[in-house]
Parts: sequence; C-alpha cells; structure tokens
Amino acid sequence: MYKRILLAYDGSETGQKALLDCQDLAQWSQSELTLVAVMPLHMDVMGMGVGVYDPQVAEREKQALQGVLDDGMHRLAAAGHAATGEVLVGETVDEITKYARKISADLIVVGHRHLDSWAARWWRGSISKTLIEHSPCSVLVTITR
Repeated sequence: MYKRILLAYDGSETGQKALLDCQDLAQWSQSELTLVAVMPLHMDVMGMGVGVYDPQVAEREKQALQGVLDDGMHRLAAAGHAATGEVLVGETVDEITKYARKISADLIVVGHRHLDSWAARWWRGSISKTLIEHSPCSVLVTITR
C-alpha cells in the first residue's frame, strides 16, 4: 500500500496530530517515514522594495526547524519507527512536492487547522488544498479543530 510516507512537519498542534496519524499508518503498512520542514527564504525588506538576504537569521531558523524535526523523529523512534528528516528551503508546496518526487513517496501527510474567519482563510491560503492540486501522490490531510 504505502511504502514511503512523507510527513510535512512543523511541530504545531496540527503537525502533532499528523505525526500520530502517520505513525499509525506506518505501523500498519510497514512504511519508510520521512519528515520535512520547509523554511521560507528570509528577506528583510529595505526601502524602495529592495530585499536583503540575512544568512544569520536563516541559519537560526534552520537550526530551530532541525530541532523540531529531531523531536518528531525522537517521538517516532520511541514508538518503534525509524524516520529520517530534512529541512527544506523555499516555497512550501513546491519543496514538499519536489521532495516527494525525489524519494518516490506514495503518500504525503499534512496537518490542517480549520480557520474561523474568512479573512484568515483568504490571507493565509490553504497549503493543504494547494498541495493536493500539485502532489505527485496521494495526500492525507489530518484535521485539527
């Protein structure tokens, strides 16, 4: 069934729910698990719309995300599942789908939180919805209310 599962993991409440669901699926299907966290490129905007890349901010963010991934992998290991993890840099959906292709993932698991206001839904957009549209494989969206 699912031999390679890719979990988009950020350590949030929705990510924790996705991790638990992913853990159950992996146990049932004896799947390989890979966790990824996506870090956007950091650009500080200066006057006149000029962006400046700050490598120190980017490195701190990358280290923080690696800590989140390490925690997720530790939780999976405590439940008897080996997992690998990697911090990706770029646009979230693009990076997840590119990585899914790279590892020939059969399933992408992502958490989703229903947003109450229409303004919040409009402003944030839906990563899970966009991911479904662009994914090279099945997508499991876990819902947190």
